[in-house]
Amino acid sequence: MWIRSLTNKASIRTNRRRALFFLAVDVLLIVLSMWAAFLLRFEGRIPSRYLEDLWILILIALAVKLPIFYLQRLYHISWAYVSIQELLSVFKGVLYSSLLLGTTFFILHPATELTFPRSILFIDSFLTLTLIGGFRAAKRVWLQFVKRFPMEGRRTLIVGAGDAGEQLVRSMLKSGQSDYLPVGFVDDDPAKLGTSIQGVKVLGTREEIPQLVEAYNIEELLIAMPSAPSGVIKETVELGRISKVRSMKILPDISELLSGRVGLSDVREVRLEDLLGREPVRIDIREVESYLRGKAVLVTGAAGSIGSELCRQIGRFAPRTLIMLDHEETALFELDRELEERFPRLERTAILGDIRDKQKIGRLFAQHKPEVVFHAAAYKHVGMARAHPDEAVKNNIFGTLMVGEAAVSAGTERFVLISTDKAVNPVGVMGMTKRVAEMIIQDLDQRGSTRFSAVRFGNVLGSRGSVIPIFKEQIKHRGPVTVTHPGMRRYFMMASEAVLLVLQAGALTQGGEVFVLDMLGQNNLANQLLPTHDFASIHNRVRFDIKSPRGPVDDRGQFFLAAVPDDQLEEKTIQLGLRQRVGAFLFDRILCRHH
Repeated sequence: MWIRSLTNKASIRTNRRRALFFLAVDVLLIVLSMWAAFLLRFEGRIPSRYLEDLWILILIALAVKLPIFYLQRLYHISWAYVSIQELLSVFKGVLYSSLLLGTTFFILHPATELTFPRSILFIDSFLTLTLIGGFRAAKRVWLQFVKRFPMEGRRTLIVGAGDAGEQLVRSMLKSGQSDYLPVGFVDDDPAKLGTSIQGVKVLGTREEIPQLVEAYNIEELLIAMPSAPSGVIKETVELGRISKVRSMKILPDISELLSGRVGLSDVREVRLEDLLGREPVRIDIREVESYLRGKAVLVTGAAGSIGSELCRQIGRFAPRTLIMLDHEETALFELDRELEERFPRLERTAILGDIRDKQKIGRLFAQHKPEVVFHAAAYKHVGMARAHPDEAVKNNIFGTLMVGEAAVSAGTERFVLISTDKAVNPVGVMGMTKRVAEMIIQDLDQRGSTRFSAVRFGNVLGSRGSVIPIFKEQIKHRGPVTVTHPGMRRYFMMASEAVLLVLQAGALTQGGEVFVLDMLGQNNLANQLLPTHDFASIHNRVRFDIKSPRGPVDDRGQFFLAAVPDDQLEEKTIQLGLRQRVGAFLFDRILCRHH
């Protein structure tokens, strides 16, 4: 909290200094504008009889113009990022202040001895607009046209000459410390070939990437196509791999870009989910917003893979307050800092605690009175649950019971349990505990007004403990890549799409349902991960030729481990005969099993 307080104070001081700076400059420019208007009107020599009136006019102009400039928010403009919208505000401020100034002089004229040519007001208006607007735009003009190109940095080829690519190049040119040197664009639109965007030329199409990388000594490929289908992204990544470019980065999918602006801070490494051909998740924003906006929302297990993504997505719907509960101190602290940067106006409370602490859970519900609860806290690792079944039972079963009973007592409106596909026909401890947790919330749904439901899905790409980080580490060290079984099939989702569907299921619940998210099966993850790692040096040198005493080896040298006791070759998300889409809800990726 004290870090947030210091950050807010520093931000306030910066804004105050910027406003005072613009105010001081405006005072000088208004004085200069009125003085210059008299000089222009009298061709450089102001008659002595007008000099005294000139200073009176300047004081009146300051008294009239400065308050109107303030009301038009001209002292809240970012100097380096001034846009047409801000310049329009300048125009309106000058127009309104000039009209008011003229009206003031018209009213005061009979009662005063002020005499001056009326053309002074028109000249002053023009000069004020030119000086005030020109000063506001000066820094951006300097950054974009004078201090234009960085002289050094990684030679970068940008894929995509659309709005996102243009904004990225603009960010590179504005930043005096950019690590990128934009060499050119590639784009498949024939109309753009040969054109220049922000002074950077469109050199060719995507198919020409290997030739352009060699011809222009390109060090980095930057994919700026946030709306492109994953098939196009995958083709582009493959072209980058063929060209042996040293590094490759990407702008994320448009759904991950929370603001309309795109900048260098949005650029990240290529991930597996960028290559998988997933259809974008679509939810009913109004339905989700209707039960989250203005509400107190609790997320248990908030620092985990699903819990943290839930917090990020919930923040977009403007809840009254977001309560984050987790027992991992460092991860919870980092999440709180991240949300402070993303949603500075969001009221948040980070609570360090255990869902098995009945007294603390009771105090939490009594103090914060959460209206919506997403219960994501759970022990999820199959092997650890098998080794420590007592802990899995205490956390997944009794922890769920304690949080659920507290929700009933507090009159919580909705309670959503995050479950797993391993709860279907469970063969291990973890799956059994999660199935019992589902049964608990279905029983609690009968006790009060709280609407309980569960959302069941499979593996989350890149989450802690999943197979993806293991494969990445093995590929990074050039193999061998270990696969449990050649026929092992797993269902997976990206955290962002799973959470969006969880939020939608929360809107759909009437009480007692087990919602199932339609997952995509994939049994070739290890090979799909190869293009996402160190394109020039790793992909062609992964050691798939190591023999293993632990299991059979396939034709690429991948070796297979024996399946662990609690593993199934093919996971199921819902029992046979119950796999029905919720036709009434019209969401293709959400299925439902009523209790």
